[in-house]
Amino acid sequence: MPYYHYTGRNKKGRIVSGKQKGSGENEAKERLQSKGIAVKELQELEGFLYRDISIGSGVTAKEFVLFLRQFSTLLQAGISVVESTHILARQLSGKQFRRILSEMEDELRTGRAFSHAASRHPAVFTPLFVNMMRAGEAGGNLDDMLDKMASYYEKRYETRRKVMNALIYPAVIGTVAAAVVLFLLLYIVPTFADMYDSFEADLPLITVFVLEAGRFVQSFWWLLPAAAAALVVLWRGLRSRNRSFLYYTDYALLKIPVFGTLLQKAEIARMTRTLGSLFQSSVPIIQSVAIVEGTTGNTVITATLKEVRGALERGESMAGPLEKMWVFPPMVTQMTAVGEKSGSLDTMLERIADYYEAEVDAAADQIKSLIEPVMILFLAVVVGIIVASIAIPMFDIFGQVQ
Repeated sequence: MPYYHYTGRNKKGRIVSGKQKGSGENEAKERLQSKGIAVKELQELEGFLYRDISIGSGVTAKEFVLFLRQFSTLLQAGISVVESTHILARQLSGKQFRRILSEMEDELRTGRAFSHAASRHPAVFTPLFVNMMRAGEAGGNLDDMLDKMASYYEKRYETRRKVMNALIYPAVIGTVAAAVVLFLLLYIVPTFADMYDSFEADLPLITVFVLEAGRFVQSFWWLLPAAAAALVVLWRGLRSRNRSFLYYTDYALLKIPVFGTLLQKAEIARMTRTLGSLFQSSVPIIQSVAIVEGTTGNTVITATLKEVRGALERGESMAGPLEKMWVFPPMVTQMTAVGEKSGSLDTMLERIADYYEAEVDAAADQIKSLIEPVMILFLAVVVGIIVASIAIPMFDIFGQVQ
C-alpha cells in the first residue's frame, strides 16, 4: 500500500502533518479521521522507499487451509471476527501472512467488513473467497462458510497435487535420461573418438553421428543451458502477451495423449467445484460464472465460460454452450441440463466435481504405474544406442587387426 503525506488539525485544533499508509486516498483519510485528525491536504508520496515490497503472496496452500480451519473454530467458539483475526495474526508461522492479517485487523477495527478487508489482498484472497465471505456475512453464517471454504481448498489442492505428481515423475525420469546422455557424450564418447581417429577406420553412420554429437557437446556445451533459458523466456513471453498463442498452447495441452485427459478432468473438477460452491452460497449465477472465469487455469475453458455467461445474460441455458465444446464430455452437459431443469444445479455440479476428482485420482495412479516401465525402457534404448554405436565398430577393428 502507498504512503500519503497529510496536513490537518488534531482534536486540540493544532496543525499537524506526517505520513499515513492506505490502499487509497479514501482509506488514508478514514484512518486519519479515526485518529481524530481533520485532513486538509493529502498527497501520495512517490518513490521506492514509500512502496511496499511484495514477492508473490508468500502464503502456502497448507497454511491457508489451516488459517480457515482455525478462523472457523474461533468464530464457532463465540470469539469476534476482529479478535479472531488478532489471534491468528500472532499465531500463524508465516511472516507474510501475519503481516497481511495485521493490516486486515486494522481495517476491521475501523468498522470494515471482513470481506472488504480480504478484498484488499487479492494475491491471497481470491474473488471467489471474497464473494463467499460476503455471502456468509449476509447470511450470518461466516463460520460455516469458512469451514466450507477450507474443505473446498483442501479438495482443490489435493487434486492439483495429484496432477503435479503425475506430471513431475516423467519430467524427473526425462531429466535423468538427459543427464546420462550428456555424461556419455562429454566423457565417454570423446575417448573412443580419439581411438577411432588413430585407426582411420570406416565407421557406421550411427557411430559417426554419435561421435560428432560428442564433439559438438564438448565444444558448445554452454549453448544447451542458454537455449533452454531462451526457450523458457520465449514461452513465457508469448503466453503472457499473445492471447492466440496462449489459447492454442492450452488447446494443445488438452490434446496430449494420456496427460491431456488428466488435465481436462482436473480442470472440469475445479470448475464445477467452484461453481457449485458459489451457487450453494446464493451468489448470482452470472456473477458466479464471471468469478470462475478468473480461476480456471486453461484459456479454452475460460473462453467457453465467457460464452456461457453471454448465454445466461440472454436468458438462455447454461448447458447449451457447454454442449458445443469438445472439452466437456456429454455427462457434464447432461447433468448440468438436468440440474437447470430441476432447480438443483448446485447439487449436480458438486456431483460432477466428486466424480471427476475421483477420476483424476485413478488417472494419476494409472499414469504413474504405466509411465515407469515406459520411461525406463526409453532410457535403456537411448543409452543402448549410444553404447552400441561405439562398441560395434570396435569388434570390426579388432577383427581386422587379427
